[in-house]
Amino acid sequence: MSLTQEQIDHWGAYLDAAAHEVRLVPQVSAQVEGLQLADAYRIQRASMRCRAERGDAVIGMKMGLTSLAKMEQMGVHDPIYGHLTTTMLRGDGDAISRSEHGQPRVEPEIAFLMGRDLEGPTTPAQAMLAVEGVCASLEVIDSRYADFKFSLEDVVADNASSTRFVLGSTVLPPEAIDLANLGMVMRVNGKVVGVGSSAAILDHPARSLARLANMLHAVGERLHAGQIVLAGGATAAVHLNEGDRVRLDVDQLGSVETHVLA
Repeated sequence: MSLTQEQIDHWGAYLDAAAHEVRLVPQVSAQVEGLQLADAYRIQRASMRCRAERGDAVIGMKMGLTSLAKMEQMGVHDPIYGHLTTTMLRGDGDAISRSEHGQPRVEPEIAFLMGRDLEGPTTPAQAMLAVEGVCASLEVIDSRYADFKFSLEDVVADNASSTRFVLGSTVLPPEAIDLANLGMVMRVNGKVVGVGSSAAILDHPARSLARLANMLHAVGERLHAGQIVLAGGATAAVHLNEGDRVRLDVDQLGSVETHVLA
């Protein structure tokens, strides 16, 4: 049975408070029997309304579970998505604060900067026509559930573990690069911790963008010009600690860096 709007608002506020106050909470699914994926997305949107009340506006979207192997492991056929807001954004070289995170991890991404609105249904080729620029990105994820353990519904309700993202300084028009197989190397404190390819993102980042547009279309929404889209992680996420310095190098797209303060 679908949750009432009152219940949706309650659980949205529950997860928003956990994120805002940097504390871990029990999974929603442990407290709501038979939590449905559609309701989990409704909870996610309710939590975004809580952020909006603090002036934290949505500026884009992120994709998760874009690895085909990860989807198979989770027993799902579609990736998931979450929202990006103004307080999540960092520029190349900017710091993130360890005290603002409970259990942060970082993963390498490709980011799309939308030049036009994009509404599904669409194909990868059509979706790319709406993209104005492409850059390297680091996403810092931070689950509000202990030990990063959750069901699919729980992680969706928790805004797909979104917390911070850093955009690289090199931005190229999509027609200037071949996104199909960009080499990606992530280092923490100079040590290589992840080597991957843009091909790991649903076989091609453009497929991830199109899938997002089509998933939003199913609930009457679209991507808007000026928004940012993170296509999905190219390697497994790596734990972050105070003092860590992270650098991602991507073929043709240069590098992006961040460091962790107290």
